[in-house]
Order: sequence, then structure tokens, then C-alpha cells
Amino acid sequence: MLPLPGRFNTAVRSLVAQRRAATDCQWKDVVFERQFDLFSVDDARAVEQEALDSGYRFEYSATVSLDSEPDKYKRVDREARTFAEGLDSDGRRQVGVGDNVIKKSRTVTGPVALVSTIEQVMEFLTDGIPPGTIAVIGDSGGTLTAPIIEGFAGVICLGGTVRSHLGILAREYDVPTLMNCKINDLKNGDVVELEVTAAPPASDAYELGDTGHARIWLIENEG
Repeated sequence: MLPLPGRFNTAVRSLVAQRRAATDCQWKDVVFERQFDLFSVDDARAVEQEALDSGYRFEYSATVSLDSEPDKYKRVDREARTFAEGLDSDGRRQVGVGDNVIKKSRTVTGPVALVSTIEQVMEFLTDGIPPGTIAVIGDSGGTLTAPIIEGFAGVICLGGTVRSHLGILAREYDVPTLMNCKINDLKNGDVVELEVTAAPPASDAYELGDTGHARIWLIENEG
């Protein structure tokens, strides 16, 4: 079991077992009618606080999480989000890495569109998304781009994990997507290729830091 879920589950089981024993009742008599006597919302908050007090910080899914509860989440290091451009082992110009959400049989290539405002989303809704467009999105919450995500040929997201809301939407609409990306500066119109043939991260990848195995190559620079 993963370290954090294991910590939570152990704490919940221990507390519930102690309280059930104190009732001197059968499990079937308390599990449905008195479940909040066994484990309450305050108990859940206390378990979470214990993890935070130990130094653990959660991966954020949407930037609003950082604004509303900044002490719970890992802060974004802007420098850590950049990628040192160079040639990969095949001699190709690599400009980024990320975590693949859906393993595909072929890579995806297309021009990028930097999407960060509601006005851009409304323009895409009104005028349509040019065929083959690969969106570059900063927020992994998915709220901004949910109305148009199925129109993209691919997505590069600069935050979150494959389990973030945007990752869930990508799987639902079968949109090739890389999460948690580190990229070199890309401009609107740059043509990139996404290695969506890479395996998605293992279940313990974010606990162990074993991420960033899908590559992003620059095919044609607009500038």
C-alpha cells in the first residue's frame, strides 16, 4: 500500500476498532446506524492534520487549491517547471517531459495553443478549434477547458497528476494528454510531438518521484 493511503487507513482502522470495542456492540449494530460515532469529519481532519504536521504536502490539482489552503499543498517552483532544451538520444530536439494519461499506439503532432483565459475558451467555442491543435494549459483542475477539451488533438498540462480532474476528463473524452509537464518556452503555433505511446506513471510514482517519462519534441518553431 502507498505510504500516505496506508497512513490514513491505519489511523482510521485503529480509531474505529477502539470505539467499536468501547460500545460493546456487534459491528452490524453500529456500522450503519452509528457510523459517525465511530469516525467523524473531525476525526478525518485530525488524521489529515497529523500527516501535514509530519511535513507531508499534497499535490495540488487546481491552482485554486493553492489559494484557498496554501499550507496543505506543495508550492510550485517556477524554475522546476522549466525544461533544459536539448537533443535526446535519437538526436531529436526535446523541449519537455510529462506524465502520460492514456497510452496510445502512435504519437500526436500538432501546433500548440496557449490557453489560459475564459476569453480564449469562448473564442474557441464560437469559432471552433483548428484541427490538430494541442493545448498548453496551466491549471489541472479542468474547469476552464472542460467545455472544449474534446476538440483538442492533445493537451500539455503544466501541473497536477494523471489523477487530477483534467486527467479524468482526458480519459473520459479519450484526448491524448500529458500532465505535470516541464517544458521549454513554447509559443502559439509551435509544432510539437507528444510521446503518448509512453506508459502512464505507476500507482506509486508521485510518492517516489518517478515521473516525467513521456517526452515532448519540437518539430517546427513558429518564431
